[in-house]
Amino acid sequence: MNEIKLFCPATIANISCGFDVLGLCLEAVGDEMIIRKSEIKGIKIIKIDGAELPLETSKNVAGVAALALLEATDCEFGFEIEIYKKIKAGSGIGSSAASAAGAVFGVNELLGKPFSKKELVQFAMKGEAIASGSEHADNVAPAIFGGITLIRSTKPLDVIKIESPSELYATVIHPQIELKTSDMRAVLKPEVSLKSAIIQWGNLGGLISGFYTSDYELIGRSLHDEIVEPLRGQFIPKFDLIKRMALENGALGSGISGSGPSIFALSKGVETANRIANTIGDVYKEMNLPYDIHVSKVNSEGIKIL
Repeated sequence: MNEIKLFCPATIANISCGFDVLGLCLEAVGDEMIIRKSEIKGIKIIKIDGAELPLETSKNVAGVAALALLEATDCEFGFEIEIYKKIKAGSGIGSSAASAAGAVFGVNELLGKPFSKKELVQFAMKGEAIASGSEHADNVAPAIFGGITLIRSTKPLDVIKIESPSELYATVIHPQIELKTSDMRAVLKPEVSLKSAIIQWGNLGGLISGFYTSDYELIGRSLHDEIVEPLRGQFIPKFDLIKRMALENGALGSGISGSGPSIFALSKGVETANRIANTIGDVYKEMNLPYDIHVSKVNSEGIKIL
C-alpha cells in the first residue's frame, strides 16, 4: 500500500470534571487526510484545504507528529500529506489533534504498523505541543483509540479505553469565535483548594463508574466541573443559558468542550440529543452569531480508513 485516505474524528476533551485526563471520540464530524509514500525522505505537507494553516512541516501539527514517528524508524523514504479540514481551528473539538493523530496513524499504516496505539499517542502529543504549548493526550488518545479514554498518566503514558454506553449521544454547539487553547490555559490557576479538589475527584470517579456501568443518572450527577469551567465559561457567549437550556431539554449534563468555545451536552438517546440541538441553536440565532452544531454517537473505532 502506497497511499491511504483517512477520516480523522473530532473529540471532546475534559468531559467536565476530567481536565487533561478524559476524552471522547465523535462519529459525526472530522477531517479527511490523504498520506502517500514519497521517494524524498522526511514529511512534506503538500495541501491544506478548508483552513489557513502553515504548510511548513516544523510549524504544522501533522508534520511535527509525523516527523517524531519517522525519527524513531530507519525508513529510507518519506511521506506527502494532504489535509482536508472540516474541524475549525480553535473550536474546542480537537482540530489540531485530528491532524496530529491522523498523520501518525496513516504513516504507521503505510509502514506496516510497527508502532502500538499508545506509541502513536506519544508521537501525536509532540504535534499537540505546537498548537497549545504543552504535550497533552486528552484529544489525540480518543481519536486514536476510539470511545472514551482516561489518561491516567503522561509520564509514563498510561491510556485506558472505556467503551461508551450504547445510548450515549453528544450534542456540540460551536459559536463562530476562536479561543486559542494556549490563551485558555493561561486563565487557569496553578493551585486549587482542597475542598474543590475533593469535589472534582469525586465527580471524576463517579463519571468513570457511570460510563463502565451504563448508569446514565450517575453520569449526569457527575458531569460537573468545579475547577476549570468557572474560569473559562465567562469567555463563551451565553454559556450559562445554553447549559441551562440543555438540561431543561433532557441533557444528562453539559459543559465546555476542550478549551471552548464549543459547548457539549451528553444525552441518553438520539431524540433527546436532537431536541437539545434544536433548542440551544436558537440562542445564537437570536444573537445573529454564526454557529455550527453537531449531534453524534460516540465513535468506538477512532480514526477510520476510507
